[in-house]
Amino acid sequence: MSSSSTAPAAKPPMRDALVAAAFRLFLERGYEQTTVDDIVALAGVGRRSFFRYFPSKEDVVFPDHERCLADMTAFLAASGPEHEPVRRACDAARLVLRMYAENPAFSVQRYRLTRKVPGLRAYELSVVWRYERALARYLRGRFAGRPDGTLRADVIAAAVVAAHNNALRSWLRSDGQGDAGTAVDHALGYVQREFARPRDTGPAGPAARVTSSNDGRTASPADDVLVLVTRRDAPLWRVVQELEAVLDRT
Repeated sequence: MSSSSTAPAAKPPMRDALVAAAFRLFLERGYEQTTVDDIVALAGVGRRSFFRYFPSKEDVVFPDHERCLADMTAFLAASGPEHEPVRRACDAARLVLRMYAENPAFSVQRYRLTRKVPGLRAYELSVVWRYERALARYLRGRFAGRPDGTLRADVIAAAVVAAHNNALRSWLRSDGQGDAGTAVDHALGYVQREFARPRDTGPAGPAARVTSSNDGRTASPADDVLVLVTRRDAPLWRVVQELEAVLDRT
């Protein structure tokens, strides 16, 4: 005679158990009405265990951002000169999307909660700022020595974050329906078209052609002449990019 038994389900890791308990209480009682003591009581652990994983109640709402920020920092640090910097920054932002997409239900739940609690919204903005600073630091290093290199780095970092968040929040507002990756790729593609160097991102339509001439003479840099041929309707920023690309090659 044989018998069968079902093994008890493994308990979730303590960190995950605390997050699950916290969000259950947030939904049942509200965020402001839930205390750390309530969370640890439901999770069946002590206060010391909670603070081992989370410095504050706010941190339990954003449990994966520290890991994601560390991953982004490492990804950018591993960049080489062969990586076009704007594209690399966009790829780094996709790591944040991947974190959200790993658990769509939780991400949507958190999004709804942060919309209701002003303190959590402010906390989320501080997290976003840290991502932006990580991107800006990388881009400042890549644009060092260029005119307005710091300004360019900061503007592009802000644009990457804004584009990523625009697409991400649209996906969250739809309750996580559809392909978040496609929406984010579209948004980040806009940033790359506007800011990435043309020679590294492929042709973007005719805008300008630059040639150099010194009339057959051996010229010093001061004698070199650049002739710019451009369409009348070409945007100024595209003309400047083409000119910068040629100057960098000479």
